[in-house]
Amino acid sequence: FYLSKALMKSSNFVSKLSDCEAEAAETQVWLDFALECEYVDDEFYNEIFKQYDMVLGMLVKMIVEPEKWSI
Repeated sequence: FYLSKALMKSSNFVSKLSDCEAEAAETQVWLDFALECEYVDDEFYNEIFKQYDMVLGMLVKMIVEPEKWSI
């Protein structure tokens, strides 16, 4: 019983992380759009895009190894 509960928690955790990953990737798409339409300059774009790359990297690492991040 406790093992199945733990696996369900881990599955829910990974599901939430996957949602976060998709949202961060979508933000990068909107950043591309903003740059293309000249709503933002190259400097702002590069800084924010780089930060989102770091966030995405962390999220992927957490998705691949959820046991290290969940209780």
